[in-house]
Amino acid sequence: MFKFKLDENLPVGLANDLTMAGYNATTVFSEGLSGTPDDRLLAQCDAEGRILITLDLDFSDLRAYPPDKHTGIVVLRPPDQSVPALRKLFSKLVALLEVESPSHRLWIVDEKRLRVRGEA
Repeated sequence: MFKFKLDENLPVGLANDLTMAGYNATTVFSEGLSGTPDDRLLAQCDAEGRILITLDLDFSDLRAYPPDKHTGIVVLRPPDQSVPALRKLFSKLVALLEVESPSHRLWIVDEKRLRVRGEA
């Protein structure tokens, strides 16, 4: 079972969506980690064995955050950052989790495709 941490740029209610789908999920906000620098946040996720879910494109930089060195990173790319658009993309993410593993990989999820970096 995958464990996730949602970045502060995502609605906290999405953690409930993951929990309802059977996953262990928490948020940066609920843990009082808002404003934590990216590298420290990712180190915290790794220490907890959690995959980070974020809108922050900085985490898609393979040189700064090589996928094989981290528990996993999922970068969501919605058409806009409205709650309905995020929920729709999140539903796609949950469906992908049934057939793919984000562990030690970078996933970039948009409306039309899943881009994967790192080895399975």
